[in-house]
Amino acid sequence: MTPISPAMNSRRPAIAVALGLLFAACVRVQAQQPAANPAHWSWAPTPPMGWNSYDAWGTSVTEDEFLANARYMRDHLLSHGWQYVVVDARWYDAQSPMDDRDFNKKRVGAKLDADEFGRLIPSVGRFASSADGKGFRPLADQVHAMGLRFGIHVMRGIPRQSVNARTSIQGGPFTAADAGDPTSLCSWCPDMFGVRANAAGQAWYDSCAAQWASWGIDFVKVDDLSSPYHGDEIGMIRKAIDKCGRPIVLSTSPGPTDPAHADQISTLANMWRVSNDRWDRWEDLDQQFDLLGKWQGVAGPGHYPDADMIPLGHIGIRCRIAGPDRQTRLTTDEQVTLMSLWALVGSPLMLGNNLPDTDDWTLSLITNDEVIAVDQDSPTRPARRIEQYKGVEVWARSLKYGTSRAIGLFNRCAAPATVELIWPIAGFNGRQKLRNLWQHKDLGVFDERFSMEVPAHGAVLLRADPARLAN
Repeated sequence: MTPISPAMNSRRPAIAVALGLLFAACVRVQAQQPAANPAHWSWAPTPPMGWNSYDAWGTSVTEDEFLANARYMRDHLLSHGWQYVVVDARWYDAQSPMDDRDFNKKRVGAKLDADEFGRLIPSVGRFASSADGKGFRPLADQVHAMGLRFGIHVMRGIPRQSVNARTSIQGGPFTAADAGDPTSLCSWCPDMFGVRANAAGQAWYDSCAAQWASWGIDFVKVDDLSSPYHGDEIGMIRKAIDKCGRPIVLSTSPGPTDPAHADQISTLANMWRVSNDRWDRWEDLDQQFDLLGKWQGVAGPGHYPDADMIPLGHIGIRCRIAGPDRQTRLTTDEQVTLMSLWALVGSPLMLGNNLPDTDDWTLSLITNDEVIAVDQDSPTRPARRIEQYKGVEVWARSLKYGTSRAIGLFNRCAAPATVELIWPIAGFNGRQKLRNLWQHKDLGVFDERFSMEVPAHGAVLLRADPARLAN
């Protein structure tokens, strides 16, 4: 792509004024909306930052592999704000395959590990500390002793084997058959039936949340909830967690979640996926701009549109869905784009690589405290795409005190392009001091506009401060 043409630039002052007024109006509308402010928003006051086992280990991670990643986070990432470690799917299956596309071929009817009330429990063959009915409690205790928080992945619903066996649900007169809906099925995982929106269904989810609390769970990712959207079950899970006596951050997946459900999902969940699974391919990253664009103005403290896991570093070790064992296929510029966009929109940051193999470049990306500070700025203020022209985009976000802004200059095209920032479009005026957050470099003080060449598929992440206030 070539730089923006002079003809386009000649029209930009008028466009800038119009867009600036629109930007200000949108901010006012957002500010005037009454906040639901449910208590569970306080459990995640900034976007959760952590690691999830899926991109590297698929559905087959073992306790030793998990703990190796937890120890790396403690030693290298905790001081930069990373704190959650999450066991992803099918920890209850002793023979869970590397590729979850094989579930419906190889594991239909598999005997899954479960307790007397039909609830799934960790496979002892993969999680030795769970022996004798201890569940995930011993592993959670080890994680907590490292100063980290522990999370698990679960599927929506109730195990088919429990429904077929009419297993009793803990704490009430119901059986799993009263709660399970055999007509409500996941399209890719054969383990579960959906849950009926009745008293038995609520009793089932209450028993699950009680189990999670007894294990010391801090974070639960519930899959097969968002696309298609299962609002009744999301509501039951929310009620169950609120009753369990432990603050457990709720993440829903996969996506895309339909923005038509924004009011409900932002009130019930702490984070929800804006897309289906995304991998280390430019086309996947490129699509996130437009998916995130549909959620502009929704993020806030305790409730975050989730741009999906971060596929940097060493992935695909035993997860072959998107390719073989590999280092990320994203270029270095594309990796900067991903981290810049996720930080600007205030997405949760969930790493997917095998952390002990982290190289120096990847470590520099995920420990850049100036970039992390944008993602973690509190209270979270929604980012907005304020300009879009032939693959060049500008995104902006007001930071904590309202006088500073984070600005992303993005080039979605396959050739370098000059991207220009004009003050009224960005919602500010007067002299501005600009800092390049990736380079930790002050660029100087500028009047009215700033331009910079951005590499193909690349990004520049800036902080703008009024010059009279800048140090």
